[in-house]
Amino acid sequence: MEAYLEEHLRAVLADMGGAPDDFAIAFEKPNNPEHGDLATNVALKLARHFRRAPRQIAEEIAARLTARVDPARVAAVEVAGPGFLNFRFAEAYLTDRLADLLAAGEDYGKIDEGRGRRALVEFVSANPTGPLTVGHGRNAVLGDTVANLLEWTGWAVTREYYFNDAGRQMRVLGESVRARYRALVDPDLPVKRIKRGEDDFVEVPESFPDDGYLGDYIIAIAEALYAEHGASLGEEDVEPFKKAAEEVIFADIAATLRRLGIEMDTFFNEHTLYENGKVWEVVEALREKGYVYEKDGAVWFKTTELGKDQDTVLIKSSGEPTYRLPDIAYHVDKFERGFDRMIDVFGADHIATYPDVLAAVRLLGYDADRVEVILYQFVTLVRGGAPVKMSTRKATYVTLDELMDEVGEDVTRFFFLMRSPHTHLEFDLDLAKEASEKNPVFYLQYAHARICSILRKAEEVGFTFGETPDLTLLTHEAETGLMKTLFELPEVLRRAAAAKEPHRVANYLREVAVAFTQFYGHCRIIGEERALATARMHLAQAARHVLRNGLTALGISTPERM
Repeated sequence: MEAYLEEHLRAVLADMGGAPDDFAIAFEKPNNPEHGDLATNVALKLARHFRRAPRQIAEEIAARLTARVDPARVAAVEVAGPGFLNFRFAEAYLTDRLADLLAAGEDYGKIDEGRGRRALVEFVSANPTGPLTVGHGRNAVLGDTVANLLEWTGWAVTREYYFNDAGRQMRVLGESVRARYRALVDPDLPVKRIKRGEDDFVEVPESFPDDGYLGDYIIAIAEALYAEHGASLGEEDVEPFKKAAEEVIFADIAATLRRLGIEMDTFFNEHTLYENGKVWEVVEALREKGYVYEKDGAVWFKTTELGKDQDTVLIKSSGEPTYRLPDIAYHVDKFERGFDRMIDVFGADHIATYPDVLAAVRLLGYDADRVEVILYQFVTLVRGGAPVKMSTRKATYVTLDELMDEVGEDVTRFFFLMRSPHTHLEFDLDLAKEASEKNPVFYLQYAHARICSILRKAEEVGFTFGETPDLTLLTHEAETGLMKTLFELPEVLRRAAAAKEPHRVANYLREVAVAFTQFYGHCRIIGEERALATARMHLAQAARHVLRNGLTALGISTPERM
């Protein structure tokens, strides 16, 4: 309807002398249903352009539009206040749209906006140094759901996990496992105490690195190596210990992601960029353009010429690249793979670093606008009104698996999505475990299950979907209100995908559940005359389609019984 009205509005404005070339037409849903179904403020925005009072402009637009639009789609074009235009949908339009919704079924909400184009969503991207924590959870769920939304809007999406198994973190991981393994080989080795929490110390072998990983999973990996190899592993080479840890931890990460319904399409190892020389190609290309120089034995990127207060080190004096350099090479690789849209999901701590990568990509001749960054705020677990403390390396964290064990996969996923990525998220464990309307995912899943129950009971008493419904019988304001809410799904999905904000879908689905509750409170099915009951059954079915499709886009299951 918005596209239809915009087309005719632009034709009317052209007849009135034309609007500016860059003039944007926006519609919104009025807060008060008495003000119509859609509204626009174009007359107010064009007052200076036409040099007339906004209401006069609105009245002329309304008169011209009324003569143009199909009365079977638009029942009225009205002027309100200082010059707002309000539109009311025709009943025939509502019944036609409802028939379309029912015919589309499980595909309702899908659009072709991205057809023929490819998107890469890079997310999680945690190095395999330990299990995924709650901190990784928001990243994982956000990235996967953005990928879902892009697929619902027609994009061909690749989900990619970027990692580094050759850096310092991995070396420390290997050293941690090796120290635990040595203690199994020789239990009499000296030990030392390392502080793990505020009042918590842990005993470790003396050879254990001071910044090593203290989680129980390190001990489990060492025990598995000892069980397989006995005392035969050499103590000088850390590589076997690192390799074994990487395999175990990556398998654990993949299993955790599967619990959340996440399957990666590709895994990209940062080390590949060194093997194929792309990292050094980036340095030389930037040097040729005059943006790289050497100072104090280090290689610097002239970011001061790009608006920053100081230049940025690309290669330290030790010869070790900073992580910005392989990140630049990685994004060049993304472009070379032909993606039309590249989305990176980062924590808020990347806010000062990712602009350097985009600046370098732009200098190298690529369209950096095709790279989109989602910076999400961090998560605080709350129990009993108090935050639960987390620290990855010291193993006082809460793993993502532990969270799912406590509250379930659907609740975990939904809670990570129900707030804007740009806001801090308090994950209330007490609310997450509550089976009541206060729990938003329970409320939506219960609404879906309730509709399924209503439809089963209607069929049990003899009503059927086999009869062609007379949808023109649906004239009660609760029926038309529900229909109008259901029709918003495709646009909600489109806007959520464009903005990369899945919480918009979560908020919308609550509106659907509320609208259905209002409908069913006023409009019975069982006990009504057969034709009306059949029409209402189909409207309930349409609501079920929308709830199911919206929850599916969020990666949430839709039980038929609860």
